[in-house]
Amino acid sequence: MDIAELLIREVELPLRSPFQTHQGTVQNRRLIIVEAKDREGRVGYGEVTAFETPFYTSETIKTAWHVMEEVIIPTLDWKLVTHPRDFHEACAFIQGHPMAKAGVEGALWDLYAKQHSQSLRELVGGERHRAKAGAVLSLSASLEDDIKRLKQDGYERFKLKVKKGEEWELIRKVQSIDSELDLMIDANGQYTEEDFDHLVSLDKAGLLMMEQPFRAGDFYLHRRLQELISTPVCLDESIMSFEDAVQAVQLNSCRMINVKISRVGGLTEALNIHDYCREHGIQVWCGGMVESGISKAHNLALASLEAFNIPGDLSSSTRYFERDFVTPGFVVSGGAIDVPEEPGIGVGIDTDYLQEVTLQTHAVKV
Repeated sequence: MDIAELLIREVELPLRSPFQTHQGTVQNRRLIIVEAKDREGRVGYGEVTAFETPFYTSETIKTAWHVMEEVIIPTLDWKLVTHPRDFHEACAFIQGHPMAKAGVEGALWDLYAKQHSQSLRELVGGERHRAKAGAVLSLSASLEDDIKRLKQDGYERFKLKVKKGEEWELIRKVQSIDSELDLMIDANGQYTEEDFDHLVSLDKAGLLMMEQPFRAGDFYLHRRLQELISTPVCLDESIMSFEDAVQAVQLNSCRMINVKISRVGGLTEALNIHDYCREHGIQVWCGGMVESGISKAHNLALASLEAFNIPGDLSSSTRYFERDFVTPGFVVSGGAIDVPEEPGIGVGIDTDYLQEVTLQTHAVKV
């Protein structure tokens, strides 16, 4: 494929309101936008969704910037990248740093699709033209207002961030607001083996799933818990690659997997995980990272695939930000979002606003 220049830019987007979990609070969202340009002027966009501190995974915005600027961009022989999947192979020598890799690969997928006049959905074989939307409820004091507003927009699945020891209080609070919500909890790995009895008691809550009860990489404890409860265990932070997904499935550590393009190292790995889980009867859904519309567009293409039957973390453009880069913005209607059909990720980019919120850039001719 024709790649003439790669540009990375660090940006900062103000949030409409702070996003809070037991791990911390995000006031403004820093991201890295990757631009892959060809000689005819087409631009593909990707996004690095690491946070400023390593509370979710070990990566941060600073480490991702370093790896892209000092390793990925100057080291790869870009003439050998004839398809975005080639990039995944070319980066195999780099240990870890999946979010940095995913950002660059995302820009290549968008550019390649534009060069071939295909939507990203078409390119990856997606079948759905609308993707069901699910919402994340942060640990805020406005749960009732959030739920009412989100239900009016048609969201079908609600993910509740919880704190250890306060789960029942939060679950009952949400269920008292609406007893028919399709509700799941996200633990972000805060439990240990000592919490087994407590977690088993939550089996009575009628939850859609329990997401990542134990620390990332602990397939053993997740397997033990899944054997004791009927509520499906869903893995998030434990799945950093296709190989992790295979291990989780083979060990019966879960019944569901949250697939995040950025966390697993790019769309190539996400597609491989989708195919494997479909073949082995494991449910998958598309997770989110409090990201801009650029990532949302990539996520919508992924969520259009056959096995993504559970509503994903696919919110409207105004869910987290007062203003987004993409035009027009994404809107949840009837509980779903239209999957873009124009070439590439299928949305326009407000380049003036992108430049306005840019903190630094680094560009290289390749």
